[in-house]
Amino acid sequence: MSTSNRPAYHHGALRPALIAAARALLDEGGPDAVGLREAARRVGVSPTATYRHFEDKEALLAALALDGFREFGAALAAAERAPEPLSAMGEAYVDFALAKPGMFRLMFSPLLSARHDDEALQAAASAAFTTLARGVGAGSDAPPGAQIPAAAIAAWSLVHGLSHLILDGVLPRAEAETFKQAILGLAPGERDAHGQRRADMAEEPR
Repeated sequence: MSTSNRPAYHHGALRPALIAAARALLDEGGPDAVGLREAARRVGVSPTATYRHFEDKEALLAALALDGFREFGAALAAAERAPEPLSAMGEAYVDFALAKPGMFRLMFSPLLSARHDDEALQAAASAAFTTLARGVGAGSDAPPGAQIPAAAIAAWSLVHGLSHLILDGVLPRAEAETFKQAILGLAPGERDAHGQRRADMAEEPR
């Protein structure tokens, strides 16, 4: 009789278990901490079992990035429905980066261009960037890096740069909210108790 305490994975349950383990590794140490062997150890299966679902580490990272872009796109889409979508999407962008630094770094690593033939990953990334472009009023359906309107690139660069400056410790994390408000033009006095910009302050009388 077997005395192994390892769980038995059937009907595709191993793949999501490996992704969940890899996600924990990503949160703990960033993209470099993710590996098939360690994910397998945490799940309780042999390293060779992982190859039934992921051909290599890059494939596992791509699965994580796919989840990340879907979550990122959902956050941007929710912000797009705010009264002032552009500012709300900028906040959502920075908030996502600070809440999920490992995922954020992975998503914007060379992995995306390296996995150009991964249709699901490219579609999720494109959908997120399309939402961002739409928030600037550009309404482009172009994939990342191709024919993105200049206004969308400027807005993207602004929030992306701020996110990295905070994540890299160049700007203090404790003052992230202050920097976010300054960059996005969201002075505290312009918001009500619910965080919405006051309409009566949109234009000062001359």
